[in-house]
Amino acid sequence: MSSNLVFHSAFVDAAWRSRIKSQRPCVLWFTGLSGTGKSTIANALEQALAERGKHTYLLDGDNLRLGLCRDLGFSDVDRQENIRRVAEVARLFIDAGIMVITAFISPFQHDREVARALIGEDSFIEVFIDTPLEECERRDPKGLYRKARAGLIANFTGIGSAYEPPLNPQIHLRTLEHDLPTLVQVLLDYLMLEEFLS
Repeated sequence: MSSNLVFHSAFVDAAWRSRIKSQRPCVLWFTGLSGTGKSTIANALEQALAERGKHTYLLDGDNLRLGLCRDLGFSDVDRQENIRRVAEVARLFIDAGIMVITAFISPFQHDREVARALIGEDSFIEVFIDTPLEECERRDPKGLYRKARAGLIANFTGIGSAYEPPLNPQIHLRTLEHDLPTLVQVLLDYLMLEEFLS
């Protein structure tokens, strides 16, 4: 990084932007294996928040890999950079007063802790979308597990690359035990309890 760079502070700050929107911004960081239902739950939650008049933005793993992160592969180093970029984008949205939902496998505990540190402890909500590997393989909505088992995808999380479950997530959703409306309600209840929603 160049020593000639100086951060420029704006007159309109994060607190002002939050007041304008009448909401407390946060990042709900969804993590889990491919096929757990992260994107489905994230979409349903965003709809529920939008119906309550909240300003939201959903950052989806595949969508960002088609744009901002299209130069990255799936090595451990590239996965780390992918999550760093997502965290930086989420931090900008927090500064704008937005409630952010991210849906990324984000398989490594260290990378999620880096994201938490970048975004800020008070704004980062780790959500473990917990679905057993066997069920994810059964669902296999994109056919990725089948390709990984056939050796066509290297370093696929859960098959050729490790997934490290969160040690102490703020929210733990077990998808085999509850239907989608119930899972969304659990998320909304947490946001109410922690005063992100009123």
